[in-house]
Amino acid sequence: MEVYEKHEGSALCIALSGELGHHEAVTAMRRIGESIDEDVPRTVILDLSGVGFMDSSGIAVVLRAFQACQASGGQFCVRGAQKQARRVLDAAGLNRIISFI
Repeated sequence: MEVYEKHEGSALCIALSGELGHHEAVTAMRRIGESIDEDVPRTVILDLSGVGFMDSSGIAVVLRAFQACQASGGQFCVRGAQKQARRVLDAAGLNRIISFI
């Protein structure tokens, strides 16, 4: 699992690449939290286009990023979730509280 960050205008884009299982989720949550805490962005885009596999641990990663963004008063969305990852996130009902683009 690799975690990249870049700015897209005033938004912070955090891109994940690889598989997102239990072991990778711990690292991803830590890195995402650090990025949001350091930058305090108004908008966070979590880019999952590079994630080929996600299990239920990915739900925790997305929720933790969403909560960290909300705590700082920012907006949050998920971009590019591939079919398998999107099924996991939709099954958890995240599509009811998080914007997917």
